[in-house]
Amino acid sequence: MNRLKQKNLKNIEISALIFIYLLLFCNAVFLKDSIAAVISAFFGITYTVLAGKGKPVCYLFGLTGSGFYVYLSYKNALWGNLILYAAYYIPMQILGFFRWNRHLKENKREIIKISLNIRERLKLFAVTLLLTLAATVFLVYTEDKSPFIDGITAVFSVLGMYLTVRRAIEQWVVWMFVNGLSAFMWLKIAISGERVFSTVIMWSVYFILAIYFYVCWRREIKNDAN
Repeated sequence: MNRLKQKNLKNIEISALIFIYLLLFCNAVFLKDSIAAVISAFFGITYTVLAGKGKPVCYLFGLTGSGFYVYLSYKNALWGNLILYAAYYIPMQILGFFRWNRHLKENKREIIKISLNIRERLKLFAVTLLLTLAATVFLVYTEDKSPFIDGITAVFSVLGMYLTVRRAIEQWVVWMFVNGLSAFMWLKIAISGERVFSTVIMWSVYFILAIYFYVCWRREIKNDAN
């Protein structure tokens, strides 16, 4: 019965992923969406799915997607996101690839997942709030198009990527918050006339995947503890 459920779940995941890829393709062909946005979304979504599965190879897709996202951030004057991806995400993804490969389950190319204690959570949250305030003030003076959302998402993304490299389930809670705000930010840009519909789809899918993989990781960590 468990094998049957896992197989059905895997079929649903594959079907959903194919649907999203087709949606991105339609954006590129019929809506004349930015090619950089389409490529960034394709690699970014693939990265997130593989990361949720605990596969170290996810970082190879993440590096490519991040490169195109840097270009999109530059083009749309989102300096917080540009600095975040160019100076932090790309180096951390390289580090993550090697770190994850050192913490794999026996006989499986999949990482061992962990959960932080309450003290670690509170400490990280306090530091993140202070950095968010500083980043927002900085972006206001650099005439960023969305200083508040850009500042919040940039700093919380630093926390999210740190937790991802650490293999901590708390990353998915952070990504829920970041991805929801990012989807809203890029939706505003798309409404203003920029052809970045694929980026809106990408962040919306990220949000859904964060919820899904939080549930999956929580179940797996609980089962491993028992």
